Amino acid sequence: MLPERDIALFTDFYELSMAAAYYDSNQKDTIGLFEMFVRKLPRNRSYLVTAGLEQVIDFLLNFRFEHDHIEYLRNHKMFNNVSDKFFEYLSELKFTGNLWAMPEGSIVFPNEPFLRIEAPIIEAQVIETYILSVINFQTLIASKASRIVEAAQGRPIIEFGSRRAHGPNAGILAARASIIGGCQGTSNTYAAYKMGIPASGTMAHSFVMNFASEEEAFQAFCKVFPQSTLLIDTYDPINAVKIATQKRLEFEGVRIDSGDIFSISKEIRRVLDDAGRKSAKIMATGDLNEHIICNMVSKHAPIDYFGVGTELSTSRDDPALNGVYKLVAIKIKSNNLPNKYQTIYKRKKSPGKENYGGPKQVYRLIRDNTLITDILTLNDEEVSCGSPMLKQYIKGGMMVEGLPSIFEIRSRVRNQVNILPEQFRKLDYVPDSFPVVISDKLMMTSKISYQNE
Repeated sequence: MLPERDIALFTDFYELSMAAAYYDSNQKDTIGLFEMFVRKLPRNRSYLVTAGLEQVIDFLLNFRFEHDHIEYLRNHKMFNNVSDKFFEYLSELKFTGNLWAMPEGSIVFPNEPFLRIEAPIIEAQVIETYILSVINFQTLIASKASRIVEAAQGRPIIEFGSRRAHGPNAGILAARASIIGGCQGTSNTYAAYKMGIPASGTMAHSFVMNFASEEEAFQAFCKVFPQSTLLIDTYDPINAVKIATQKRLEFEGVRIDSGDIFSISKEIRRVLDDAGRKSAKIMATGDLNEHIICNMVSKHAPIDYFGVGTELSTSRDDPALNGVYKLVAIKIKSNNLPNKYQTIYKRKKSPGKENYGGPKQVYRLIRDNTLITDILTLNDEEVSCGSPMLKQYIKGGMMVEGLPSIFEIRSRVRNQVNILPEQFRKLDYVPDSFPVVISDKLMMTSKISYQNE
């Protein structure tokens, strides 16, 4: 993982150049309000599952610029004209602002804020890169995991993707996000150790090939792990199962990693049952995704659980989430009332990238255990129906709301998915619209330049 002492440098360089220009322009006391959201969903998705808030909060509470970080910037040619006072300011910089966010595991739709930051403009600016990196990636993987879990219809999913993830850090966060999305375990030992996630693993083809025969390999493994799962498709999967049963080896299940998994699983189930091993489980792995799993489940394949790697930990069908972090308002000292702030809404108007100005809230209306609609409002609106989704987690740089365990987050996801309108849970449903309405007051923000507080 990224060394904690260096975490403040995990930022795009232009965030720091903007910070220096803010400081030189006497803007450091301006309060910036930023929101993170997506304009559109990844391909073939009808909802997103938020993930990564825990890492964002830890980052905000702990990021600092160390002496060597500041010296690096001071000696960079781009900072030749930057005053010493700015570097002194950086040496004391910490997050003193506020954070509101949807709880991890929330279902979100386009244009709904995942989170909102309110802080002095330099603080709010330099944290952008880390927030986007962590939330975009984990939300992408948690959303993919949720689809795969939905496709399995109650059969457990194990995340197996670390070796195909985009680096070790991505593998760790993918394991976390997969559990949030509904998976039951991970092959990533570090993630299991650090986060209390169930670790799961069987054996590789190389282990079987190392021995003179499958029989010797299975015997050696079962001697150490009598409740193991045997990998049976190194040579001939049916023959491998017959060997394991005829030799009366102690094993809990078998894993198929290649070939026509559906047909092979049916034959293996027959062999196991005929041998009196009806309790033995069948696991399927090998380039699986939600569509393959859905197809096998719909045909009643006798598979008890699935291991999913590449397709899950890279979200292979659409491997990037285009979440954005946009300035929606600033607060400046009022000329007439020194202790009051004037809030000025900010709204980007670039073609195809427009957004509503002003800090926002999402009210979720649920009726008869079904999500009816989300109402996107300005934060100060009074709404008589629905429950507010964004909660405050940090106030004045201090944490004010506790965080749930990863398993509590996973339960939240399951509950949230269960209340989605039925069509949103279908794999091939690509909605033309979402159950989101915009309040009249928010619609007017395009015509409002400021309001007083």
